[in-house]
Amino acid sequence: MKIILTHEVSGLGTAGDVVDVKDGYARNYLVPRGFAIRWTKGGEQDVAQIRRARKIHEIATIEQANEVKAKLEGVKVRLAVRSGDAGRLFGSVTQADVASAIETAGGPKVDKRRVELGAPIKTLGAHEATVRLHPEVAAKVNVEVVAA
Repeated sequence: MKIILTHEVSGLGTAGDVVDVKDGYARNYLVPRGFAIRWTKGGEQDVAQIRRARKIHEIATIEQANEVKAKLEGVKVRLAVRSGDAGRLFGSVTQADVASAIETAGGPKVDKRRVELGAPIKTLGAHEATVRLHPEVAAKVNVEVVAA
């Protein structure tokens, strides 16, 4: 099935790309979550609009991405969340939580869709998140989750 990506999907492409995927993957995962729309002949106008919006928000060069990476890796990110006695959280820490914590810690503004967590954060302690700044540049951010 041919689809137009509306968000960046790891291993598949970035917003505005027209890709071919298996029918079930598109129908059951990408389209319901809003990561993609079905390709139509009129969809080419959508592709142009998505690409224009992406150019505005995207870091254009590798040099800019490396500057932002240096700022991100220098920031100490602490998240205070509610937890139980055994150190387990009530819920989990999401990409949006990490993105807002980076900004509150004095780091650059990061889009939540660019934050990747290896596994859901459900315990207190130090964890690592990856921020994809450019297709070739990714920053590792250490996130310390503490009890509120």
